[in-house]
Amino acid sequence: MSETAAFSYSHAALQQLSEDVLKHARAKGATACEVDVSEGFGQSVTVRCDEVETIEFNRDKGIGITIYSGQRKGYASTSDFSAQALRETVEAALDIARFTAEDDCAGLADAALMAKDYPDLDLYHPWALTVEEAIETARRCEQAAFDASPLVSNSEGASISTQQAHFVSANSLGFMGGYPTSRHYISCSVISGEQDAMQRDDWYTTHRDARQLDDAAQVGRIAAERAIARLGGRKVKTGEFPIILEAPLAGGLLGSLVHAASGGALYRKSSFLLDQLGKKIMPDFIQIAERPHIPCGLGSASFDSDGVATRDRDLVSNGILQGYFLSTYTARKLGMQTTANAG
Repeated sequence: MSETAAFSYSHAALQQLSEDVLKHARAKGATACEVDVSEGFGQSVTVRCDEVETIEFNRDKGIGITIYSGQRKGYASTSDFSAQALRETVEAALDIARFTAEDDCAGLADAALMAKDYPDLDLYHPWALTVEEAIETARRCEQAAFDASPLVSNSEGASISTQQAHFVSANSLGFMGGYPTSRHYISCSVISGEQDAMQRDDWYTTHRDARQLDDAAQVGRIAAERAIARLGGRKVKTGEFPIILEAPLAGGLLGSLVHAASGGALYRKSSFLLDQLGKKIMPDFIQIAERPHIPCGLGSASFDSDGVATRDRDLVSNGILQGYFLSTYTARKLGMQTTANAG
């Protein structure tokens, strides 16, 4: 399947729409402009207790336009791709910019930092999944959970979803980039125990490439095992103990760190990591790195929403904080350089 066969608009069409917006913005006197054009579609199915609960189809498209008039910024968006709608949206963004306060940090990123020849990260793997196949897969997932143990007494459902999208980002400094992406998942949530001794838990698998998803039956079994493992839980005495964090919980803790190291929290002085670069914030054995070019990675990206090229970097090395997560705007607010983490 060609990479745009299932989309209503080709990649070239999205590029042309971007060029039309930039041309009209220049004609209307905008100092600078950036535009994001996207289209996506997908389907999802949920089965509960062997009955089909929901079948959903989605298809959407949109254009977001940011206009700069000097140091004033305006934003407007539309889902109408007609020439008249694009002109009206540009003019709406320009009108908003005229009435906003000046901001010395507003503006496009430095042209020298923007992505030029960026790598193909293998992020698009469409899944030709019929509704009937999705229902059968969801049923198989849920049944595997029930078959795992008689302690599994109820289900909150098994779901399967496939989504595809493509986009183009462009700005008046000459940057234009974009590519298609896909994401698929299978999930299951069940309840163990009876009456006042009931526990719920879930499990899921997600990937850019459906061939790399865990088997649906395995997802159901793991969901059952997790729900059963919660039965008989008890409080422990207050004290200091070594603990092992499972991956989902560890990810949540990392999310808290990312938030604290994000530019928005830093320039508002609402982060405990303000002025902590080069200082020890964790034990020696903690190493955290950003690797945005992993092929097929869920978080991989060639550039951020400012158009700045992404790169590998270390965030925490031997427990020492080495970097923040900064967009062009937040970097300027802090007197630093963007780390390509906008959007």
